Amino acid sequence: MRRGAILLALLLGGCASPPSGGGGIVSTNPCVDSVLVRILPASRIAGISHYSQDPSATSIPLAVARRFRGIAGTAEEVIALHPDLVIASTYTPPATQAAYARAGLKTLLLGIPDSIAESQAQVKQIADAVGAPAGGARINADIDRAVARWGRKDGPKDDMPPSALLYISGDLATGGSTLLNEMMTRVGFRNAAASYGLTHTGTLSAETIVTQPPAIVIAPERASRGTALRHRLLPRTPQAVFPRVLINCGGPTIPPALERLAAIRAAL
Repeated sequence: MRRGAILLALLLGGCASPPSGGGGIVSTNPCVDSVLVRILPASRIAGISHYSQDPSATSIPLAVARRFRGIAGTAEEVIALHPDLVIASTYTPPATQAAYARAGLKTLLLGIPDSIAESQAQVKQIADAVGAPAGGARINADIDRAVARWGRKDGPKDDMPPSALLYISGDLATGGSTLLNEMMTRVGFRNAAASYGLTHTGTLSAETIVTQPPAIVIAPERASRGTALRHRLLPRTPQAVFPRVLINCGGPTIPPALERLAAIRAAL
């Protein structure tokens, strides 16, 4: 049985009916969802982000996500569940945050980690907040093992790593100062977008890509308008697929993401 199938079986096996009479944890952040379903029994999860039930945005198997109540994130629906804790994004509108406060809800707001260390710190923060520190420690231990296994050892100092251009969706590429950038670097790539001067996530001009072509283009789509355009711009540049489910979040997604990136690097 493949690792993904084993994970799905374990997650589904732990699913019971979520709480319906108040209490429990509500998450409106899909990256938090991916941690909660691994460290808590379903009976403690009152709701997860509706993004986790969207194939283009989830970081957990859809069969698992659909066992839970999907939350769009409005203050009214969250307050109506009377949760013990709401975990949301720092991008949650101030009016929604104020409504949570008026309702007396305990909240935890989390940002977007830009490194593996930040992601591990966030996993610990979530696990501690929900009273499951051992579960968070297990996830972080898996990440440590993946970094040790898939991280590329330094080669000769004059050996320039191959450049890779990683698109997260459409024409949006990941630049420097991102979690994906660190993972690319760990497995032995040089982030072409960062070399072009792109920080975080953004678009790149066709002229930049053509005049300074990367050694490989990595994208989540096998066939799309964006991939067709890149094939025309860079007909001799190999292109590899990096599944969308590995792009959306860090935390427990880091080990399979590192494994896939390492496999792409090894194939060059």
